[in-house]
Amino acid sequence: MKIKNLEIQGDVALAPIAGFTDVGFRAICAKQGAGITYTEMASAKGLYYDKSHKTQELLNVTDDEKVKAVQLFGSEPFFMSYAVKHEAIQKFDLIDINMGCPVPKIVNNGEGSALLKNIPLAQDLVKAAKDNTEKPVTIKMRIGFEKINAVEFALAMEKAGADAITVHGRTRKEMYMGHSHWDVIKNVVDAVKIPVFANGDVETYQDFLDIKAQTGAQGVMIARGALGNPNIFAQITGKEERPLKEMILEHIEIMRKFHNEHYIHANFKAHMAYYCRGKRGGKEIKIKAFATKTLDELIQLIKDSEL
Repeated sequence: MKIKNLEIQGDVALAPIAGFTDVGFRAICAKQGAGITYTEMASAKGLYYDKSHKTQELLNVTDDEKVKAVQLFGSEPFFMSYAVKHEAIQKFDLIDINMGCPVPKIVNNGEGSALLKNIPLAQDLVKAAKDNTEKPVTIKMRIGFEKINAVEFALAMEKAGADAITVHGRTRKEMYMGHSHWDVIKNVVDAVKIPVFANGDVETYQDFLDIKAQTGAQGVMIARGALGNPNIFAQITGKEERPLKEMILEHIEIMRKFHNEHYIHANFKAHMAYYCRGKRGGKEIKIKAFATKTLDELIQLIKDSEL
């Protein structure tokens, strides 16, 4: 698959997930077969005012990532124009604009899925990015805010210059409830000429096969289905699955190259909740992990566990 002039290996991507797609997790998923890996969403305006480099902390990368993608959010074309030219963005191969986040604090600022209600502004954001970078510019959208307007919105983004589209098959109103509307994703695939990634309710290899068959999408983006389970990408791509404990420990070691131990310990507990999910003795391990006081304590717990 090609997105603009960018060659993509395979047809499965790791979605941007706030609080989870850190540099370590992206590296592990890429090793297991994810062809594109997306950062947590970073604020375009935040990059403009980023005196303490807090926003840039989200933008570390490793050579393990095959295609490095950054996801930006914002509602002001000026800041989007600035962000795509920012030094911290130049190491990425692809720039994605978030038009689907349903979180109230994002929506209330006119960002994320609020843009589904303001097609002219959404188009201006795409144009602002396209006018200031040679990199592919893509968007990630939902199928509507309260009512479905996915085809109209996708066609408008294509007209504005978007090089690819990811469609999460829920409205903002649905948040993460119910089942993703794969039929609506298919309508978008049929309507546009640019590549489409289908997103929503892909938890297994069979889900991957089903969503591709039902939507005809060129690619699939996996979000929650990858949390605690980087091997889902190996199952899809035919790579060798790795022991979970080995991947967890490597995840932490990669994080150590970029962050202090307090930061890692505080942020890794959310990952542990997923790594322990459904595992024998997982509930007990999770409780013990949340009770650890230091990163070394957490590492020793993982080494001694049956994960």
